[in-house]
Amino acid sequence: MGEARENEAYEEDLLDYEEDDEKAPDSVGAKAVGEAGKKGYVGIHSSGFRDFLLKPELLRAIVDSGFEHPSEVQHECIPQAILGMDVICQAKSGMGKTAVFVLSTLQQIEPVAGQVAALVLCHTRELAYQICHEFERFTTYLPDIKVAVFYGGVHIGTHKGILKNEYPHIVVGTPGRILALARDKDLSLKNVRHFILDECDKMLESLDMRRDVQEIFKMTPHDKQVMMFSATLSKDIRPVCKRFMQDPMEIYVDDEAKLTLHGLVQHYIKLSELEKNRKLNDLLDALDFNQVVIFVKSVSRAAELNKLLVECNFPSICIHSGMSQEERLTRYKGFKEGHKRILVATDLVGRGIDIERVNIVINYDMPDSADTYLHRVGRAGRFGTKGLAITFVSSASDSDILNQVQARFEVDIKELPEQIDTSTYSKSSSLNVFADVF
Repeated sequence: MGEARENEAYEEDLLDYEEDDEKAPDSVGAKAVGEAGKKGYVGIHSSGFRDFLLKPELLRAIVDSGFEHPSEVQHECIPQAILGMDVICQAKSGMGKTAVFVLSTLQQIEPVAGQVAALVLCHTRELAYQICHEFERFTTYLPDIKVAVFYGGVHIGTHKGILKNEYPHIVVGTPGRILALARDKDLSLKNVRHFILDECDKMLESLDMRRDVQEIFKMTPHDKQVMMFSATLSKDIRPVCKRFMQDPMEIYVDDEAKLTLHGLVQHYIKLSELEKNRKLNDLLDALDFNQVVIFVKSVSRAAELNKLLVECNFPSICIHSGMSQEERLTRYKGFKEGHKRILVATDLVGRGIDIERVNIVINYDMPDSADTYLHRVGRAGRFGTKGLAITFVSSASDSDILNQVQARFEVDIKELPEQIDTSTYSKSSSLNVFADVF
């Protein structure tokens, strides 16, 4: 696994966008996670992972990771996924979607030398790293299964060398690089049995990326398992997903309000653009945070705000798409290891990235949509934890977005009070549940 293993556990994590439609009706049999939702969508089942009859090697790796009980989405999906069923799954951030396809794929794979059995596509390099790391974590006791990650920004010769010297059984990557390797005949997809799209809405909504995914899909056998996952899956994109599948099991959150994150306290602050820096300074002085992510709307604003925070002696670092891949990963590693406690970022890290110490997210700039808001604030309040999200509102359009968030997710976001109880956002739950790495 040359490239990914060299960079250890941090190159798996960070985000950089890579890049005919007949209507198919949504299946009336689509399964919504409704009953569970009535008792709180994050309800814990008494069953454990042993009930799924997984390979002993997988169970051992799960135990090593400290997990005992599957989350709701794992309980719903894994028993069907390990039987090879096609799956479409929409569930909130941090609920364990990654584990569904990692465990079900590893359960089914019998490695054959020189054959890729599973292909996982995602829309960013850093998300690919993170997924690859999860496969590596759960193949600890399955040493015959090799995993590789391929992404743009690295010389393609490096990846061709990996394929010549240590042909993987599981390939994770971004569509552009996977397609290039397949077109050049360095990567053979003729034996793929499991085809997986993570954050599938991002890949299928972009027509350019969808074309790449479709071309890759056509290079794989007709008879295979297809699984697609996302936290946000609009009714418009569902028929597009289903055209890749055969009679899929469909798991949708039956009510968009359930997409909001339990344990996450959400507030807003009304202020002018000129007041943002002073207010941010005050918040960072007053709040009790382990680590905080501050989202801004552009590369230049990320750089400038980070510079200001550093000048004010805050332990801040920034990550944005204007940096080289190497620089971004180095900075991300420093933040994840806790060397820095404040990360200023664009939406590059708005999806998928999991840093367990983050308990506060600040929207210095309002996100451009309710979906983006959900993904951003999902960096705090991961499954089984508490968190705090604070959003700056400085214009009429900001207010419109906030109203959309409240209406769509049925959440009442109140103005930040003068005093806020630290215990509402900084204590971890004792639940030992297998939460998503995303």
